Amino acid sequence: QVQLVESGGGLVQPGGSLRLSCAASGSIFSINAMGWYRQAPGKQRELVARISGGGRTNYADSVKGRFTISRDNAKNTVYLQMNSLKPEDTAVYYCNADLVVVTTSKNYWGQGTQVTVSS
Repeated sequence: QVQLVESGGGLVQPGGSLRLSCAASGSIFSINAMGWYRQAPGKQRELVARISGGGRTNYADSVKGRFTISRDNAKNTVYLQMNSLKPEDTAVYYCNADLVVVTTSKNYWGQGTQVTVSS
């Protein structure tokens, strides 16, 4: 069974840092793009950052210069380093990935991890 499992969320004070991890497991042949999305209460889910299979990255304007996405292909894992966190970064963060299982590419979501930025 293919799944994405996130970790690293929690409560942090404004200005603090957190590092999210997302590991893909199961019968995966290869992984294409991976990314992080977030959804705050009462708002739509939005893209935070995405990294292609070749390492090209793109970020939401609201997190540029503060967040960094990276991946470890040997571990099937994507990371999101979040620095200078603000209260408006509070949301459930979801991992997303395009996984090739056997010969079929499908899009998968993790279960989400809560990030709360508050003093």
